[in-house]
Amino acid sequence: MGTLKAVIGIVLIAGVIYSASQIVPPELSNYSFQDDLRNIAMTGGANPHTTDQALVEAVLKKAEEHQIPLAPDQVTIQHIGSVGAPAVFVAADYSVPVTLPGYQFNLHFNPSSGNRGF
Repeated sequence: MGTLKAVIGIVLIAGVIYSASQIVPPELSNYSFQDDLRNIAMTGGANPHTTDQALVEAVLKKAEEHQIPLAPDQVTIQHIGSVGAPAVFVAADYSVPVTLPGYQFNLHFNPSSGNRGF
């Protein structure tokens, strides 16, 4: 009986470790990507001559660095603030498929960052 409990315990621990190894990397990539969005928004807000297309390209480049599947139509760029204090809001909307034994689901992420000016 004690051996059976030990085997079940080891299987459960291995299942938790495997599940975490599939879920944690996309979460960490999203966290780092959100920090990059904050930097892109800050740079775009600081330079009013930056085009929306340049901002979208910067977001897509950062997404590719983090191995995040992102298309241009999943990126939102909005100019906020006033003429004297320009600011940019940058957002992305994407999902990452996660496959576990016998179960598959999507982790949905919507990182965004706004620059309020200096």
